[in-house]
Amino acid sequence: MQASDILAKLVGFDSVVGTPNAEIVAWIGAYLKSFGATVDILAGPEGDRSNLFATIGPRDIRGYVLSGHMDVVPANETGWASNPFVLRADGDRLYGRGTSDMKGFLAASLAAVPMLAASPLMRPIHLAFSYDEEAGCRGVPHLIARLPELCEAPLGVIVGEPSNMRAILAHKGKSAARLTLKGRSGHSSRPDLGLNAIHAAAEVLQAAVSAAHSLAQGPFETEFEPPYSSISVGTIYGGQALNIIPDLCTLEVEARAISGADPAALLLPVHEAAVALERRGFQVQWEELSSYPALSLPRTAHLAGLLAELTGIEPLAAVSYGTEAGLYQRAGLEAIICGPGDIARAHKPNEFILTHELDACQAMIEALGRRCLS
Repeated sequence: MQASDILAKLVGFDSVVGTPNAEIVAWIGAYLKSFGATVDILAGPEGDRSNLFATIGPRDIRGYVLSGHMDVVPANETGWASNPFVLRADGDRLYGRGTSDMKGFLAASLAAVPMLAASPLMRPIHLAFSYDEEAGCRGVPHLIARLPELCEAPLGVIVGEPSNMRAILAHKGKSAARLTLKGRSGHSSRPDLGLNAIHAAAEVLQAAVSAAHSLAQGPFETEFEPPYSSISVGTIYGGQALNIIPDLCTLEVEARAISGADPAALLLPVHEAAVALERRGFQVQWEELSSYPALSLPRTAHLAGLLAELTGIEPLAAVSYGTEAGLYQRAGLEAIICGPGDIARAHKPNEFILTHELDACQAMIEALGRRCLS
């Protein structure tokens, strides 16, 4: 099968983040087994979704991991010109949800499998496909924890997020949380008898804004745009009617950290402002939504040089969006980002990938396979 044919099959699975993924996992697993790959389906604690890990070549020798996620963001936006879960070709463009982010990489990897399987690999190529990456990299930690029993310590991990086939050495870390404040409702004519949760949330919001302004003063890491850590409140909602004291208010906040900062620690001023409200009678619930560390790979790293040779393009220093690569690095593995497509096309109507991008990615993976012949 050509990469575009495989992509059509993968896009046809509406593997939206946070939903069961047995169908796409089963199809990929069967495809890989048909070429003699060793395949492990690794059920997550949710019980209805799984990671997939497969090996082509010997598992008792150190090799390379091709890492990608099988889930996609929902496709509920207006503006789609066709069914987002049916691949549509228009010239060199292939439209559909997940084409760039990141089923294109999965398709190119799977299209390279026949060549890899027919080669006498001295070093293995592993495929590590995860679930719920779009919910804050929730699936891959369970896969990473299983790696010691699945293979020898990998020489490196290539995370195929869309990067225009240019390797990326670093990205920011992220921590996100949902804060729910519960006060006491009542008639708005007697605010003294209630606890206004929206008013209380304004104090937490101010703490977030102040922390964001402080972070913008540095420290700086010039490879990033912006070159500093940041805090942002993305949603806030609460209340029932104008004349009812709102007893509930919820806001969601995230921190994105340069490589020298702990993203969870950046949210501490916001958390402390929320906890202080308990002394005034509010109930406070703080729920972590996602957390992953920054990635920082030196230009002198083996994987950086390898990807420069495989792609013919010098690596890019950094991007501000996050990936699973930071989690692999935290586990002690060299990790780098390199994949087909463009992140600017992701998470929007009429997402697409170019056929020559798929071809370039497949060629890169097959070149990696030839490196593993000796």
